Amino acid sequence: MNTPSAPGARKTILDAITGDFRVLAGGPLPLGVSQTATGLNFALFSEHASAVSLVLFTSGQHDPILELPLDPDHNRTGFIWHIEAAGLHTGTRYGWRVAGRTGPLDKFDSSIVLIDPYARALTGGSHWGDSYRRSGDAESSETRRRSIFVSREFDWQHIRKPRIDPSQRVIYEVHLRGFTKDPSSLVVAPGTYEGFIEKIPYLKGLGITTIELLPVYEFEEDMPGKTNPFTGEILKNFWGYQPISFFAPKGAYAANGRNGQQVDSFKTLVRELHRAGLEVFLDVVFNHTAEGSGGPNDITYSFRGLDNSVYYILDSETGAYRDFSGCGNTFNCNQPVVRELILDALRYWVSEMHVDGFRFDLASILGRGEDGSILANPPLIERIAVDPVLADTTVIAEAWDAAGAYQVGSFPSGGRWAEWNGPFRDDVRQFFRGQSTPDKLATRLSGSSDLYQKPGRTPLHSVNFVTCHDGFTLRDLVSYDHKHNEMNGENNADGSNDNFSWNCGVEGDSDDPAVEDLRQRQMRNYLTILFLSQGVPMLLAGDEMGRSQRGNNNSYCQDNAISWINWGLAEKNAGLLRFTRELIALRRERSILRRTAFLTGRPDRDSRPDVSWHGLRLDEPQWGTSNRVLAMHLAGDRDLYLAVNAWSDPLEFEIPAPGAGQQWRELIDTSRPSPSDFLTARDERIPLGSWRSVQPYSCLVLSGER
Repeated sequence: MNTPSAPGARKTILDAITGDFRVLAGGPLPLGVSQTATGLNFALFSEHASAVSLVLFTSGQHDPILELPLDPDHNRTGFIWHIEAAGLHTGTRYGWRVAGRTGPLDKFDSSIVLIDPYARALTGGSHWGDSYRRSGDAESSETRRRSIFVSREFDWQHIRKPRIDPSQRVIYEVHLRGFTKDPSSLVVAPGTYEGFIEKIPYLKGLGITTIELLPVYEFEEDMPGKTNPFTGEILKNFWGYQPISFFAPKGAYAANGRNGQQVDSFKTLVRELHRAGLEVFLDVVFNHTAEGSGGPNDITYSFRGLDNSVYYILDSETGAYRDFSGCGNTFNCNQPVVRELILDALRYWVSEMHVDGFRFDLASILGRGEDGSILANPPLIERIAVDPVLADTTVIAEAWDAAGAYQVGSFPSGGRWAEWNGPFRDDVRQFFRGQSTPDKLATRLSGSSDLYQKPGRTPLHSVNFVTCHDGFTLRDLVSYDHKHNEMNGENNADGSNDNFSWNCGVEGDSDDPAVEDLRQRQMRNYLTILFLSQGVPMLLAGDEMGRSQRGNNNSYCQDNAISWINWGLAEKNAGLLRFTRELIALRRERSILRRTAFLTGRPDRDSRPDVSWHGLRLDEPQWGTSNRVLAMHLAGDRDLYLAVNAWSDPLEFEIPAPGAGQQWRELIDTSRPSPSDFLTARDERIPLGSWRSVQPYSCLVLSGER
C-alpha cells in the first residue's frame, strides 16, 4: 500500500474516503465495479499482467490519494484481478496501474493510470473540447480521465419502451451535439441531452419514429496539431468515432456532466423520447478505439495498457497494429474476452439505459478473426443475433469495412441483422445522373430483392438512404460535383471521391433562379424515391430543411456551423420541410409502401399484380437500357402510380387504369413549387387510359381514390 510516511498521514487519507475503510480479497465477477454489502468490489481482466494496483482519487485532485497493490495469490482468480474495498461508495474515483511482460506485442506501462473498460462514467470530460492529457502536455501519452462509480437508481416514471412495428419505422440519423448547438436552436442548453429534449415536439411533428444518434459514449474529441488551414481554428473529432469507453455516456453532452450526472442526463433523454413514442438507436463503434498507433494522437486510455495483444489485432511478429478500420488499429472483436466485453456493453445499454437498437459502424470487422481474416461463422455476430437480452433489440450492420470487406446482402446471421443498403444510395443517385438503368431503380424501389430475398429476410432488412452523416448532405448532393474538404486540413485528400452527385450547372451557391429551381426539384425527387421504396427509410437530420455543409463530404472534424443544424432553414425552406412531412405521413398511411414480403409482379386473388412496371408506354419498362424513365404501379385498396423522368425534356407517360372503383388523383409533382408539389386535397381526376406529361427531372405520383 503506497501511503505517505509521516505519522498520522494514513488516517488523514483514509478519512478522506470513509471512517470504516478496509480491504478484502473481493471476487472476480462481475467485471468492473459492483456494490457489495460493505463497499465496492473491483474486478479487472488482464491475462499477461504481472502486477496490478487499484488507484483511488478524490474529486478535483489529479494525483491519487491511495494505491492498493493486488496480491497475485490473494487477489487474482485465473486472469481476473479483484479486490473489495469496504467503506467506498457512489462517486468513488479510481483507475488501474498495470505492469507486465515486455515484448513487441505488449504496451504495459505502470506509470500510466488506466480507465476501467467497464466504467459506467468517466470524470474529466464535462467541458467539450478540453484536453485531458496528463499535465496538459499535448504530446503526453497518458490521460487524466478517471473512472467513477455511479448509482444505478433512476426514476423511469413507468415509461415503457415504444413498440414500433418495423414496417412503420422511419429512422432519423442525427448528431446529438450538432442538432441543437447552433444559437438558432434557441434551446436552454445547446448541444446537450437536455437541449435535444426541447426539440422532441419538432421530431414528432416531422413524423419520424426512430432517433439514431451518432456516437454518444465517451470518445476523444481532442486532436492536437489538427487545425483549419484557412482560419487557424483548432479542429475537433466532432462525429465521435474515436471511442475510449464503451459503457460511459459522454459527459460533455450533458448540461452538467460532472460526478457521473451525465448518466442520468442520458437516461432522461431516453425516457422523454420514449414518452413521446420515439425509439432510440445508438451508432456504436466496436471496430477500433481512440488509442493511436503513433503520431500526436498516440495516447493510452485503457485497452492497450491492460493487455494490448488481447484487445487488438496485431502483426504476430512485429506487434504492429493491423488496420482494417482506417483509423490506425482494429479491435480484436472475436477474441473471447473482448467478445464478452462487447456483449456486456450492448446488454448494459439495453437493460440499464433502455436503448432500443444499434447501428454497428464498419460491422464487417465484427466478423474478422484474431488473424484479421473474414470468418465464415463469426462468433460475435452470431452471439449478438441470439443473445436473449438483445432479443427485442434492432441490430443494423454497416456491412463493410475500410479494408475491402463488402457484405451488403450477405451479412452473417442475416435473418436477425438489418443492413445499411449502400447499393440503394448509389443506384438512386446514379439514375438521376443518367448513369444507371431502369431495372436497377426498380430493384431498389421494390425492396432490393437482389440482396435480401433470402430465407429469413424481408424488404425490412434493407435500411434505405440517399444521404447519411458520411458524405454529402441532400442539399450538397444537388449543388456540388466535387467534394470541398480543404477546411479539414488534409489537402482535400480525405472523404470519398465517388459521390454520384450533380451540381445542376453551377458548383456551389448560385443566385440563378433556374439552377435553384432544378436543385429544389432534385431534392424532392430523392425524397420521393426514398419514401416510396419498400424497406426502412433513413433520413439524415437537416436534409428536410436543405442543410448544406458547403461541399464538405467528410465533416468529421468540423465542430462549427458546417455541421450544426441551422434552425433558420426550417423557415427559409419551409416548403421542403412540408414536402418531407407529407411524404412521411403518406408512407405511414399506405400499407402498400410498407410490405413485409417482396413484390412478385404476379396477379393476386383479384387478378391484379401487386406491382406493374412501365416506361413511357404501358408494360414497356425498357430494362437494361440507358433510358432515364421508369413508371411503377402499386396495387392496393388505394393504388399508387409513380412516374420518374430523369431526362432533360418533358415526356408523355401512358397512365394505367387504377383498381376497380378507383379514380386517379394527382398527389405529387416534384416539378412544382410548394405547396403545389404535394396536393393533399386537390380533386383533379385523370381520365382512364390518358397520357400525362411529366416535366424534366421530376417525379409524378397519382393516388387511386374511391
